[in-house]
Amino acid sequence: MTSRRPIDCLFPLMLKEWKDSWVEATNSPGELKCQVEAAWGEGYEDGDALIAAMDDAGVRTVLATDLLAWSYPRQQRFAMDMTGRIADLAARYPGRVVGLGDYDPHHIGESLKKLETDVTVHGFRGVYVHIYGYDIGLDSRKMYPLYAKCEELGVPVSMQTGHVLEAMPSEHGRPMQLDRIACDFPNLVIVGTHTGWPWVNEMIAVCTKWPNVYMNISAWMPKYFEPALTRFVSGRTGSAKTIWGTNGLDWKRYLVEMGAMSLRDDRLEAILWGNAEKIYGLGQ
Repeated sequence: MTSRRPIDCLFPLMLKEWKDSWVEATNSPGELKCQVEAAWGEGYEDGDALIAAMDDAGVRTVLATDLLAWSYPRQQRFAMDMTGRIADLAARYPGRVVGLGDYDPHHIGESLKKLETDVTVHGFRGVYVHIYGYDIGLDSRKMYPLYAKCEELGVPVSMQTGHVLEAMPSEHGRPMQLDRIACDFPNLVIVGTHTGWPWVNEMIAVCTKWPNVYMNISAWMPKYFEPALTRFVSGRTGSAKTIWGTNGLDWKRYLVEMGAMSLRDDRLEAILWGNAEKIYGLGQ
């Protein structure tokens, strides 16, 4: 690889305080404790510890989100709000920590004002949506104000697609919904994360159809990729439409498994940083 280094395009701000709040939420009545909490590790004590871990793993930049997940059984925020901490870290470590904003479809006007501030004042480069707990689909009319605002601001919308491990209805994350959104917002960059599994072929189909739709392979180690996904990311078209993210999983292990896929150098580099530089404006 060249001196350019990987960009993690989906990283929950894994400070210990946030990780602890997520674990506490999973112990609440009606919630489902899932495997991801153990995979995340203990969390970082502070920003310096985070940057040191990035340097050790060879990661240039993280696109950090506070993961605004809404509890389906309790109808309240799932874990603590970290957007303020993300803004602070982005200012302290420019080019290393970059923010992704959030959106609450129950409070549309307030969310849009906050998003505009996050983008125009704090330099956030996009939005991340975790839709399931709200019990609406990604193509719900409650989501369209967000897409219009992001198209206006010129920032991508990244959203979890596929099944969800928490006690929430997975159906709301079907990737084919991105097809309708792309029809109505042809100038909006749309990123479906988590590969769309178990509807991987839907995610591939939408990415192939629309020039403004991309896939983030976050949360799935390459050894678990379905054969269709491996073929897609290995090819000329798919490698140009794929970006890398971890969803908080181990950077070193992820990068080792990416290297083991034996992709052409130019295609691997496009996935690990080239496409992200283009989509999020993160060129050196």
